[in-house]
Amino acid sequence: MVIIMKLTGKAFVYGDNIDTDVIIPARYLNTIDPDELAKNCMVDIDKEFVKNVTKGDIMVAGFNFGCGSSREHAPVAIKGSGISCVIARSFARIFYRNAINIGLPILECEEIADEIGSRDEIEVDLSTGIILNKTTNKSYSAEPFPQFMQEIIAAGGEIAYIREKAKGVKE
Repeated sequence: MVIIMKLTGKAFVYGDNIDTDVIIPARYLNTIDPDELAKNCMVDIDKEFVKNVTKGDIMVAGFNFGCGSSREHAPVAIKGSGISCVIARSFARIFYRNAINIGLPILECEEIADEIGSRDEIEVDLSTGIILNKTTNKSYSAEPFPQFMQEIIAAGGEIAYIREKAKGVKE
């Protein structure tokens, strides 16, 4: 089964070593509600992020995105804010897994962080790994997700995926 997932949005660009304390500061961890977490997403690095992000936008960053604590709140806040995908040179491994677990697509692409401008229009094809900067008409390649990860993301996360699979077993 081929899952085609194309995402389009404007880019929010950040640098290297964006840690989970920057993504969602500890002082806002008194909830697990995605909408509440989203209200303070990136507040310590980009006070205008929450005002400017719209559903479908794409976050772009450098090396080691999501480093720091293993809190799942960080990808939940990003997804809750409306970000449809995060593209970075590299991700902290626990952030990578937490993002997939909640159905937040993330792609690693070495060259993109230097070449995408803030608010550029980006199109991402998750099934092929092709990233197109529609503003400059330049394309990039990222490793596409394996089939099972595409299914987890399409389902909205690991729990939803497992529930869907369990329904198929009962029938």
